[in-house]
Amino acid sequence: MPTWPMAEIQQLLEPTLSHMGYSIYALEQLGKSGRTLRIAIDKREGFVSLEDCERVSHVAGPLLEQADLITDSYTLEVSSPGAERPLRDQAEYERFVGRRVNVRYRAGQTEVALEGVLAGVEDAGITVRGRRDEVTHLTWTDIIAGRLVASL
Repeated sequence: MPTWPMAEIQQLLEPTLSHMGYSIYALEQLGKSGRTLRIAIDKREGFVSLEDCERVSHVAGPLLEQADLITDSYTLEVSSPGAERPLRDQAEYERFVGRRVNVRYRAGQTEVALEGVLAGVEDAGITVRGRRDEVTHLTWTDIIAGRLVASL
């Protein structure tokens, strides 16, 4: 499996994608032979569409070819973070206040899952309003993982 310079690839793509209104959510090398480069993109407002992925693909492909950072043949995939994307930091939680979330957190020695509406975000942690309108305050240190919940 080839090893690609992922940090250099990210540095190459970020300025152009940023100018286009996108950010790199994740950059991965995958596939059985490691010849697929997946770029998961995000944008500040709204959600990533198929058209957004196509735009980025049409720009990223030529940039990568010109820079010659990947010398072997490869497949470029551009995708969104997904409808049930992980929430990785305070800024992402802030962005999705009012949306349904699933949060795993520590309650003493136990791990608990909570699903509800993300009601608030503060420097100390988050507030989730549960299904029965109960309010749970969680500190950042207690949160193990959080993700959006796809609405039906």
